[in-house]
Amino acid sequence: MRVAVVSDLHANLVALDAVLADAGDVDAVWHLGDVVGYGPDPDGVVARLAEIGATGVAGNHDRAATGALDIDWFNDDARAAIVWTQHRIAAATATWLAALPDTRTEAGILLVHGSPRDPTWEYILTAAIARASFEHLATPLGLYGHTHLPMAWTLRGTRVGSIFPDDGPFLALAGPDRVLVNPGSVGQPRDGDPRAGWLELDTDAGEARWHRVTYDIAAVQAEMRAAGLPIRLVDRLRVGL
Repeated sequence: MRVAVVSDLHANLVALDAVLADAGDVDAVWHLGDVVGYGPDPDGVVARLAEIGATGVAGNHDRAATGALDIDWFNDDARAAIVWTQHRIAAATATWLAALPDTRTEAGILLVHGSPRDPTWEYILTAAIARASFEHLATPLGLYGHTHLPMAWTLRGTRVGSIFPDDGPFLALAGPDRVLVNPGSVGQPRDGDPRAGWLELDTDAGEARWHRVTYDIAAVQAEMRAAGLPIRLVDRLRVGL
């Protein structure tokens, strides 16, 4: 089975459509949450995911957009974007977001937004957090998002290692005891590369591959400015940070 794995779309429909075009004919699309927030087109992104039958989980921005999560923990820009989103989204979008689970298992693979230990909020940014996450990962492979950074954590015995796309775009999944893979962000990358990121997962071959796709960033920035979204969120799309 060939799967396109996407995460942190953040209401960026132009980026999502570029990713879907790049992925082409796949057997499934899995998303890892933060479908909305930050960006200008939450209804469009949700409609597109529903149209293609994508399955996935909720992120913290998705929960906040439906009022299920307190936004006091968000920084000023994120909070402003969530308030805008809450007032902008259609009822059908809110219903779709509210129905997303915190975790999902597809083809024996765990899908979360944050981490297996804390699916909504925890960032896997250190080896110590990755080690703790592996203790809560009951499947050989887990997929996570939230950090906007494409990378993988591996567990071999008691040793935790990290792998980045710069080490090679292909990732063999069969060697380590456990693997946690982040596809990067579609709608707001933060690794210094502004192109939309996604992960191609081949479950039959036991391989994954990171991809980056160019899209019309200026058009999205213009939409964000017209919507009155925070200027820092607009500017960071250009630099991918």
